[in-house]
Amino acid sequence: MAQGTVKWFNGEKGFGFIEPSDGSADVFVHYSEIQGSGFRNLDEGQQVEFETGMGAKGPQAQQVRPL
Repeated sequence: MAQGTVKWFNGEKGFGFIEPSDGSADVFVHYSEIQGSGFRNLDEGQQVEFETGMGAKGPQAQQVRPL
């Protein structure tokens, strides 16, 4: 699994971007891929672990877990 930092996340719209720790291009993240129960949200600067897959518009974070 890759690790990264949440660059920004809009809780109202349910998406944002993660900046991978390896310096690769930012990855789109959708709230439906955040692991956990209840309200799923990410905070700017939060450390996360994730898999990278392909979404409809390019690379997308999957199985996102806050660290």
